[in-house]
Amino acid sequence: MRLTWYGHSTVWIEDSGTRLLTDPLLRDRLAHLRRRRGSTPRLPGAPDAVLVSHLHADHLDFASLRRLPPDTALVVPAGAGRVVRQALGAAAARRCTELAVGDRTTIGRVTVAAVPAAHHAGRGPWSRHRAPALGYLIDGRLRTWFAGDTGLFDEMAGLGPLDLALVPVGGWGPTLGPGHLDPAGAAEAVRRVAAAWAVPIHFGTFWPVGCERVRPDRFFGPGDDFARHAEGVSPGTRVRVLRPGESVAVRRP
Repeated sequence: MRLTWYGHSTVWIEDSGTRLLTDPLLRDRLAHLRRRRGSTPRLPGAPDAVLVSHLHADHLDFASLRRLPPDTALVVPAGAGRVVRQALGAAAARRCTELAVGDRTTIGRVTVAAVPAAHHAGRGPWSRHRAPALGYLIDGRLRTWFAGDTGLFDEMAGLGPLDLALVPVGGWGPTLGPGHLDPAGAAEAVRRVAAAWAVPIHFGTFWPVGCERVRPDRFFGPGDDFARHAEGVSPGTRVRVLRPGESVAVRRP
């Protein structure tokens, strides 16, 4: 299995000949956020499907979805199809497969199952749309957990054991609100799911204009901090900290 991290929560995953793209944020500006590290993503081709974890604008970005081929399948949380219809039209909504926790779908030669995430269900204070946040388990040659955005939750141990965890370790600003993992929490997460490999995501890419001088440790540090915490609490997990645009091949031990 091979993956490329394009920054934030955008990961290109190739497993068993199936190509998946998670929470695509393919542009360099989103509201007050700017891409501060890595270049504009250039995908190696068309994904077989996009996995959207929740409604927040930095994860369900309609401008990025418009850059993908118009027949790209979308896997979204149950209830998110209404938001997609409103923003992208009826044709895009028909491409949506809506999943609730426990649901699964087959894409190419992999199975994708929706699993819990402890994160806010809304899109933002300006929107009345809601859909429960999800993570996804991808079963192909490897068993991969894309956590989306989440805090720790009681059912987390039931997801493992895993070959690979794509786990959020930070955010896009100097503070983290509820429903997020910091490096120590992310290390505890990979311990709970018994991940053989872990790649930290959701850090060190986007930052508010002018804030790179405020708590730069929160921008650059979370990946390496996570690796140190994981070595202490989950020594059986091999951590690979990537830079935006960097790829890695993962094999079952």
